[in-house]
Amino acid sequence: MAKPISYHKLQSQKHNERIKELLKRLPAVCSDYFRSISQTTSALTRLAYAYDLRLFFHFLCTEQFTFANSKPELITLNEMEKISARDIEAFQEYLLQYTKLDDNNPAGISPVFIQNNELGIMRKLCSIRSLFEYMFKNEMIPANIATLVSLPKKREKPILYMETNEVQEMIDAVLTGNGLSSKQKAYLESTRKRDLAILMLFLGTGVRVSELVGLDLHDLDFDKNAFTVVRKGGNQTILYYSNQVKHVLRDYIEERSQVTPLTGHEQALFLSLQKRRITIRAVENMVKKYAMIAAPLKKRISPHKLRSTFGTNLYQETGDIYLVADALGHSDVNTTRRHYAAMTDQRKREAAKRIVLPDTSIQTEGEQKV
Repeated sequence: MAKPISYHKLQSQKHNERIKELLKRLPAVCSDYFRSISQTTSALTRLAYAYDLRLFFHFLCTEQFTFANSKPELITLNEMEKISARDIEAFQEYLLQYTKLDDNNPAGISPVFIQNNELGIMRKLCSIRSLFEYMFKNEMIPANIATLVSLPKKREKPILYMETNEVQEMIDAVLTGNGLSSKQKAYLESTRKRDLAILMLFLGTGVRVSELVGLDLHDLDFDKNAFTVVRKGGNQTILYYSNQVKHVLRDYIEERSQVTPLTGHEQALFLSLQKRRITIRAVENMVKKYAMIAAPLKKRISPHKLRSTFGTNLYQETGDIYLVADALGHSDVNTTRRHYAAMTDQRKREAAKRIVLPDTSIQTEGEQKV
């Protein structure tokens, strides 16, 4: 019997097929560029680049006079040389608000407007920079004009995470249904053990939502309190969990064994009510539902914020930034250090208060120290 293709391989295949479709509507040089980065980037990363480049060349052909009435797929290398730093700067301004490109609605009958923040603009400009760097290194263009355009300044945001009492209230909402509507309580009877297992995995391991939905039954090892995940870039690693997480996972697995999944979803650890592998969107909506009950003022609680909650708790308990970086799967510890810099400062302030120093008060005759 043939071994089933893993979730991550299936996702990569889908991404690669989508990239092939997008390349048909991009300049020919883009095919060479994507081939050059195929061994050093994941399919998901390349797909993001492809979408960014599609948007850039669409902008050139619809908004810039030099390329008016042309099509992206018809742009030659000679014409690539005509792209100026001003064109890229104009694209940067365009990204503040534009109409979403929709293959199913090319005429834009019901346009959806997109607004990018600094991170969104930075990523798209980095995609353009990468393409121009490739062309310049391979002597296809005389200069890399993309480097003349400054990237937007990234503003560091404070980490949004849940306090201990908020986490407890969120878990209580799953256990009791308090705060849920009648309809939500009816669904809860079928999803309680699954939802609890998912939330506890986020809080107990810091796993990414993309990693969680890709988990298969055979990835779990209850003897070692561990599971295998595929990290960004396709690397596998082992994450460990506590006995508390083990308990809720076992409860869910027992319930999961009574379900017959749809064909192709037999190995999926977490299933939807439709007996398919649960999706990232479904998990995001589930987390938001419970988090709004526990922390109504924190509007942006997501699986990533539960991951931040794990990282915050781990750092507060250990003070080991390298351990936190490893547990969260950060390839660069400086990324972790930037995120948790505020807590580092807080620890320094607390430490400063605990240093015992000599008494500097001056006593006069007859006075006693207070």
